[in-house]
Amino acid sequence: MIRDSYLAVADAAATLLADPAVADAWDRPSALPGYAVSGLAGHLAGQINVVAKVLDGPAPDTEPISLLDYFLQAKWIDADHDGDVHRGIRDSGAQYAAVGPRMLAAQTAVVLDRLHQNLPGQPQQRVVQFPWGPPSLRLDDLLTNRMMELVVHLDDLAVSAGVPTPDLPVPATDAVIGILSTLAARRHGAMPVVRALTRDERAPATIAAF
Repeated sequence: MIRDSYLAVADAAATLLADPAVADAWDRPSALPGYAVSGLAGHLAGQINVVAKVLDGPAPDTEPISLLDYFLQAKWIDADHDGDVHRGIRDSGAQYAAVGPRMLAAQTAVVLDRLHQNLPGQPQQRVVQFPWGPPSLRLDDLLTNRMMELVVHLDDLAVSAGVPTPDLPVPATDAVIGILSTLAARRHGAMPVVRALTRDERAPATIAAF
């Protein structure tokens, strides 16, 4: 179930945020271009905090779209990394991180504990939207979206702090790989993705999803 997978990945993220290695690397550049380790940690924490804000938010008055359509409409995917969209994302991470590594970890743990209590009982077909507005999504689709962010940035932060990337539940990584494979095929074409997965001799240089 996607809610269990999201919470398991969020638990791994919260544990990593509390790792002393993250605090030790706090002011250094991260493995993700444009981010200090602090900003990357804040961005990771944001994927937990935003779900709490979504659950507290009002019911949207628009019909939900599919998760794939949400990704295809997302401005950040094709946006210039030095442009306004990505600057805003980096600024948000930096704002979360401004409290420092230990307080960020502690605050995230509190929010996550609340999600463990509140998330499982949410209506199965609940429709939600992000705090910044439309489009609307089914709650489980939004959780899948944030879980993808957590899985990708868990690896970024672990590499940045010089610690092993946490092991994650197979259902969670399967879901994320499915999303990324679909997005990669939309970006590069289906056959390049098939070749990258099966034929070293004909594999393209990249099938990066974004």
